[in-house]
Amino acid sequence: MDLVTVWFVVIAFFWIGYFILDGFDLGVGTLLPLIGRNEVDRRVLINAIGPVWDGNEVWLVVAGAATFAAFPLWYATMFSGFYLLFFAILIALIFRGLAFEYRGKHDYASWRRRWDAAIVVGSAVPAFLFGVIFGNVVGGSALESISGDASNTDSINYVGNVFGLLNPFSLVLGAMTLTVFATHGAMFLALKTSGSVHAVARRTATQIGLVAAVFAVVALLWAQTFSGRVAITLPLVLLAAVFWLAGLAMNVRDRNGWAFLLSAVTILFAVAALFLGLYPNVMPSSIDSAFNLTVTNASSQSYTLTVMTIVAVVMTPLVLLYQGWTYWVFRKRLTSAMIPVGTL
Repeated sequence: MDLVTVWFVVIAFFWIGYFILDGFDLGVGTLLPLIGRNEVDRRVLINAIGPVWDGNEVWLVVAGAATFAAFPLWYATMFSGFYLLFFAILIALIFRGLAFEYRGKHDYASWRRRWDAAIVVGSAVPAFLFGVIFGNVVGGSALESISGDASNTDSINYVGNVFGLLNPFSLVLGAMTLTVFATHGAMFLALKTSGSVHAVARRTATQIGLVAAVFAVVALLWAQTFSGRVAITLPLVLLAAVFWLAGLAMNVRDRNGWAFLLSAVTILFAVAALFLGLYPNVMPSSIDSAFNLTVTNASSQSYTLTVMTIVAVVMTPLVLLYQGWTYWVFRKRLTSAMIPVGTL
């Protein structure tokens, strides 16, 4: 396996890690008003993800940085063509982070309601738009060479508009990521909490999980029409469906650890199927396959990839160990009784 393929796999790994880890806390934020029926319960939800949400977002930063370094043309084309979508995600994540820090600064109900709204919007918007973005990457974008020369990859740009990004396939994929993350978040809350929040989280996970299953079946089977490796990707999609249904069954039986684990495995197989179906392209063109960006024509030089590989081999295990330690330290279940009334 050459280095360009290695780094395509590594970037897929980073996105899988991000969707599994930040996916559940985006889901928790999205469900804040549904599961958090009162101020005490909402504090339980926020405290459940409080020690880990910012660390989870590091995976997004690393995925972006790795794309920039390993496939600069992919990064430049995607981030410039999808600029408004990424900008909306950035603004949403900024206000979400501010909300976690500022909602408890004043003891006014109206103050907390506004920041709670920021948490919900700041979680739901990225959860939806990441699916829209991946829908345009997997399903193809309006890429064309400005110079008219397909061999001049530096001149290949996105020539569509933001409305072209909101096509039916990308919207369905966005609905899938939004509902899957919400279910994943509810399963995390069922694992992480006890009492009333636990009961509502389990019920919510089952309800939204069934809706997510419908969107996932439609989106992932639709994605097979763009895949060049249906013989590999379709079995992964079917495995994802089996694990998702098994996770919902475990949730009904109150086997919270298994439910959350199976939900995470589902995300792993689903995202892996999307990346495998995309390879060797990194951004296919919906105008002409001659304008496709591939792992070969969009990659950095071999020296850059070699240095990156050495750094990744050293640093990635350390990051995984540190994040694993963080989850172990904050593994205790939370209940409403742990929330001091005087600090609301």
